[in-house]
This record gives sequence, C-alpha cells and structure tokens, in this order.
Amino acid sequence: MTPSAKPPRSLTAIVLAAGKGTRMRSDLPKVLHRIAGRTMLGHVLAAVQAAGAGRIAVVAEPGREDVAAEIARQAPGAQVFPQAERLGTAHAVLAARAVLDAPDDDVVIAFGDTPLISAETFLRLRAPLAEGATVAVLAFESPAPAGYGRVLTEGDCVLAIREEKDASPAERAVTLCNAGLMALSGRHALALLTRIGNDNAAGEYYLPDAVALAVAEGLSVTVVPVDEAEAQGVNDRVQLSIAEAAIQARLRRSAMLGGATLIAPETVFLSHDTILGRDVVVEPHVVFGPGVRVADGCTVRAFAHLTETSLEASVRIGPFVRLRGHAVLETGAELGNFVELKNARMGAGAKAAHLTYLGDAEIGARANIGAGTITCNYDGVLKHRTTIGAGAFIGSNSALVAPVTIGEGAYVASGSVITDAVPDGAMAIARGRQAVKPGWAAEKRAALLAEKARRGKT
Repeated sequence: MTPSAKPPRSLTAIVLAAGKGTRMRSDLPKVLHRIAGRTMLGHVLAAVQAAGAGRIAVVAEPGREDVAAEIARQAPGAQVFPQAERLGTAHAVLAARAVLDAPDDDVVIAFGDTPLISAETFLRLRAPLAEGATVAVLAFESPAPAGYGRVLTEGDCVLAIREEKDASPAERAVTLCNAGLMALSGRHALALLTRIGNDNAAGEYYLPDAVALAVAEGLSVTVVPVDEAEAQGVNDRVQLSIAEAAIQARLRRSAMLGGATLIAPETVFLSHDTILGRDVVVEPHVVFGPGVRVADGCTVRAFAHLTETSLEASVRIGPFVRLRGHAVLETGAELGNFVELKNARMGAGAKAAHLTYLGDAEIGARANIGAGTITCNYDGVLKHRTTIGAGAFIGSNSALVAPVTIGEGAYVASGSVITDAVPDGAMAIARGRQAVKPGWAAEKRAALLAEKARRGKT
C-alpha cells in the first residue's frame, strides 16, 4: 500500500436480537430456536463473520443470560447491548451507538430472526458503499406484498421506505418490499440514525426512515435485490419449519454437488456443520445432528441417527443405528442393524453386526462383537470404560461389566457376564453350568394335562 492510499474499510455488524417472540408460544427467546442444529442467532452471526465483520454488536433483551451465552459461543468478542424499551428498529440500533464511532467503517444491520441471509448477500449489500452510496437497502419483489414495508422509487432513484400502515393506497400497490436489512456508510450512520423521528402510526423510530433522510440531504441510496425466500423472517413455528426446509435444501444440494449420493434427499436431514466426503452414499431417512464428519467412501444405510460422530474412510453402518457422544469408527469398520455407540471408538475393520450397545468403549482393530452384546458402563453414579483388544471375539448375548479389559485375540463365550480382565489370547466363560434331566419335560407335561382335566377344562 502506498503512503497516500486509503486503508480498506472495516465492517461493523449490528444484529438486532431483542424481543420475546410471543408468537412462538415458547419460554425460549425466539432467536434461540434452532434450524439445522444451530440457533437462528447463530446462523446470522456466522453469516456476518463470514462476510468479514470485524466488530459485531448484538442488541438483546436485558437479563437474558442464555442469549448472552449463545453470542459468546458463536461470536467471541462480540459486544452485547441491552434494549430495555422496544421503541422501533432505529431505537434498537442506537442501543449500540458505541460501535458507530468509526467513520471509516461500513455498517450492516441484520436481524437475529432472519437466518436464511447468506454471507454472500451481506457482501452484496455492503458493496455499493465502496462505490459511494451512503445507504444500501435489501429489497425483494413480491406478488403478495401485504404486511411489508414498500420501497418507493422514481426511475432508478430511491425515494423512501414506507411502512404499510403509513402507506397510501397507491404506495400499497408497490410490489418492491423492504427486507429490513441495511448497510450504511460509517461516515453518515450515526447522524442519520439520531435524526429519525417517531411521527408515524405506531409512534416508533423506524430504521427505514434513514432512506428519506439521506435522500433529503442529496446522499446516494441504492437497492440491492434479494429473493423473497432468503429474506424471510421467522415469527412463529410455521415460519420456523419453512426456514428449516430452506436450509435443508441448501445443505443437501451442497452435499450432493460435493460428491455425496443422497438416494432420497428429501428424507435426509443435515446439520449446519455436517461434512460428507466424496462417494459417500446415504440411504433414506437418515438424520445427521451436530458434529458429524463422514469420510470418503462410507455408506450410511436407512434410519441412522448420528451426532458428534466421525466415520473414517470406507465405513459401513446401518440400517437403524445410533451414534452419539463422540463416537469414532476407524477405516473399514462396520455396524449392522440396531447397534448403538456412545463415546466409543471402533478400530479399523472392527464389526458389530446387530443388536449391540457399546458405551464408553475402546474396540480394537478387527474385533468382532456378537449380537446382543452390551457394555455395562454405568454403575448408577459414574461411567466406566471397557477396552476390547485387537482381534478379540465377543460371543452373542454377553455383558461386559466396566471397568474391564478384554485382551487382544481373546474369546468371550456366548452368554457370559464378564467382570474381570481377560488376558490376551484367553477364553472367558462366565455362565451357569448346564444341567440336563432326561424325561423331565414329558413327565411335567403329563402332570399338567392331568391337572387341567381334573379341573374340567378343555
């Protein structure tokens, strides 16, 4: 950079997250409701960070420790500003006026209940400021504009944004609608915001009124188009489900374009952070919760449910499996139907074909776990770990009472309850000795039939 060149402008993001969201019919703040495993507020904070926001301010309801904790998780370093009174969107932005002290910054204003806005859209919204615009407004065309503020234009010039309740019949016929989000030049942001009044039907301080104020001063205002679907806010559970469907469609498309096969995409549900490698095959009705990574060449069969799980290359699981609590399957491991892993690691090539629970366990490479095996990992107070060595064979219907170690190449006989360590290469049998009584069954059956006849029953 030459001495005379201007430094690149920084980006400040102000996210409005106050409001109880009474239409959600929930004790949980609206912005903490989840979509694809992440809160709506988390989606917005992730997007503004991906768009390059160096400073982030979140305006929230006072005393909401849950909201503050979510902000700290999703955007460490973000500042939280309380809005005790809700007197309109401009009033909310001014609650964070402390971050409007950098005239060389660009400012974007976002909402914690519009989770579908992408980082790319925030970048497009900001872009006109670099070309000299003072205000950039995100807007969409709608065939049914009722309920939205209208963006009033004359030719290519933006004149104002009018809330519907303040609009004339002619203005209500306008189909260009305000999406709510706005970008402002840091040089003019505070001056415009502090001049906004509340002379309107609701008696509130409207952020969109910054447009008319800027126009009156001869400042440049531009409209940035966006699809109506992306701009949708969430105010109730129905809209929450619509947003979930939209984000799932994005995630599925991204996974398939990345090289994964989703046999019935509409039945597969992904988390915001799901990673699917190349040549992964996902059968119908699979749910990926947060924290799942699936490496190349894996097969996830129908009705699997995974959270906090890592599958290494060429793993095959399912159908009807549940993996959770930091489960790891190393290369080539296999799980069959009705198997659950919790906080367990399966070594390379290890197998558990069916009807098995493995919790708090370390299973060595090429070990075989028979049907009906369980690790008894909980004593009512504490969790304990089971270690199964490489190449071990665990017979069907065995219970391994942790803490316990099964050595490499060891064999546990079917139906055993193992409470002590089994050395490498040994076999353990822990069950009652079988006794056979010849003729007992026939004698017992005859006695029962005689008793039945005596009682006169057929």
